[in-house]
Amino acid sequence: MTATVASHRKPKQHPLVGGTARTAAGLALAGAATATVLDGTGHAAPQSTPDEVKAQVSRYYRQAETATEQYNGAKERTDRARAALDRLQDEAARRAERLNDARNALGSYAAAQYRTGGVPSSVRLLLSSSPRRFLDRASLTERSGARQASEVARVRREIQEVRQVRTTAEAKLDELEREQRALARHKRTVEAKLTAARKLLHSLPAAARETLHKAGEHAVPEHLPVSGRAGQAVAFAYRALGKPYVWGATGPSGYDCSGLTQAAWRSAGVSLPRTTYTQINSGHRVARDRLAPGDLVFFYSGVSHVGLYVGDGKMIHAPHPGAPVSVSGIDTMPFAGAVRPA
Repeated sequence: MTATVASHRKPKQHPLVGGTARTAAGLALAGAATATVLDGTGHAAPQSTPDEVKAQVSRYYRQAETATEQYNGAKERTDRARAALDRLQDEAARRAERLNDARNALGSYAAAQYRTGGVPSSVRLLLSSSPRRFLDRASLTERSGARQASEVARVRREIQEVRQVRTTAEAKLDELEREQRALARHKRTVEAKLTAARKLLHSLPAAARETLHKAGEHAVPEHLPVSGRAGQAVAFAYRALGKPYVWGATGPSGYDCSGLTQAAWRSAGVSLPRTTYTQINSGHRVARDRLAPGDLVFFYSGVSHVGLYVGDGKMIHAPHPGAPVSVSGIDTMPFAGAVRPA
């Protein structure tokens, strides 16, 4: 028992163990830090230069644009799934109505059979005041039986079709919910990147912010005459100059990059898909030295940006938040390819 009690006794502590030691260590570190500052050898956290801030803001904008295109794709798929689900629900309602009609018709036949089917036909013949009338009715009953069998088959067919439509609708609903989750996820990413970019921008002097927003912009070139649909698309892009960049927007008051090119070619009667990574497959590939006004020009390895070529090495595009639709040189960003819409 004595040994057991002894094993629970607290061991002796050194005078500087515990809080006292931590306090002493803290004071020593503080003193060392003070000495370092006083002798001029201390270093504050390095401040980013304006160029470094600009570079980081540009990265945030590119990341936001990539997420925007993913958002656009998810929204397009969401809209298609919702439209398909609506059609399926309408079809299910129509089929359910036809099924009810078939069931009602079958119920009428069943009720009639119940009322008359309990008496043997030979007895009904004897009781009938007019055997000829009974025989006529018997012939009608046989034909009615054939129609009844047809109604049974119709009900079964309608039940199967309603089940198939409902199963398809349930699958489409699952798809819609998945796309809605993806939509929300991409939206959060876009907003987070834009918030980070805005915070960095606020750390820059006003002149530096203005320079960043105007980086790569060119004076509006003379609108060269272009014929056909390409000319209509280019004319639309010129009319859009100065309108704000709005992520996820397809006009008419604002655009993101692929929203602008889609709207421009739509004005010419050509339907383009919604996103940069689908628009790049929406026509004939064109070499950089063969570009013509109206061609779509794409940038970055992930094909996250697109503009409308207007000639003389320039494009009209929606750059990023804070920078309106403007003219830029195609050499201001890493070129990824070009397409001439069909």
